[in-house]
Amino acid sequence: MKLSNLMSTNDTNAFNELPPFHKEVVNDFYKVLEKENGNIIDRVENAIDTVADFHNVNTEILYNYIEKETGV
Repeated sequence: MKLSNLMSTNDTNAFNELPPFHKEVVNDFYKVLEKENGNIIDRVENAIDTVADFHNVNTEILYNYIEKETGV
């Protein structure tokens, strides 16, 4: 099962509260996460770095989003 199938990002309050550009960043994060190899922590960190660099945004955008989604 793909990780993106586990969480439908378009149906959550955290996702819906994001500005349009940040929604694009989050969607790309999940796409990149699918392609990463290794353990889940390395995959998430690598995906965050890759997407943040690609979109020229601070990694905090994704870390804050993940915190809101997970409630941690």
